[in-house]
Amino acid sequence: MRAMILAAGLGTRMRPLTDHCPKPLLRAGHDSLIGHTLHRLRNAGITDVVINHAWLGDKLEAALGDGANYGVSICYSREGAPLETAGGIVKALPLLCPKGADDDAPFIVVNGDIWTDFDFATLIQAADHMGSNQAVVVLVDNPEHHPLGDFHLSAEGQVQATHSGTKRTFSGIGLYRPSLFTTVSDTIAPLAPLLRSAMAKQRVAGIYHPGRWRDIGTPERLAELDAELTAQARN
Repeated sequence: MRAMILAAGLGTRMRPLTDHCPKPLLRAGHDSLIGHTLHRLRNAGITDVVINHAWLGDKLEAALGDGANYGVSICYSREGAPLETAGGIVKALPLLCPKGADDDAPFIVVNGDIWTDFDFATLIQAADHMGSNQAVVVLVDNPEHHPLGDFHLSAEGQVQATHSGTKRTFSGIGLYRPSLFTTVSDTIAPLAPLLRSAMAKQRVAGIYHPGRWRDIGTPERLAELDAELTAQARN
């Protein structure tokens, strides 16, 4: 199975830290944010990785190279200007779904600005039970900065956008079939409308991750994670 790490954002909320460094290369503990994700993918047996980039992409490639230092093989999808989430995925589909493979074989997508202890092997197992689902998204407990959550996870494991019950937060981790993106005609396109449309058709399953997860959206959150991981390494 292949995975894609989304790394094309401008990181405007993280300025001035991202004025000269792409956001996924910001460090927390002993490694960069994207480095932590690469380690977790490799530990799950996922070694074919696609990374998209736009802002300061040359620095991202210089730091990560072909991925050998992380035990993975990296291909880059160079966007020039950010295409948003779905647009970036569509551009990278030839790398994620090579010719000769299953036309609708699922692949993993991970935001480049998160940190988590999620076991990506869970998604490898989920791929065998997708059925008619076009996506499997990972949901987490709502953080303080996002108390209302995003989506409801039913007892049957389906994800709903309009349910009035308790909602959890979308982690930025998902398993997607290429068919989810067949309606994308513009090069710049967000992912959320595609997911909501598929949810309305009962074609999105969910996995609840009760473990650790951080959305690194501000310098303060990065500093908190850095302190946490540094202290953990000392103990």
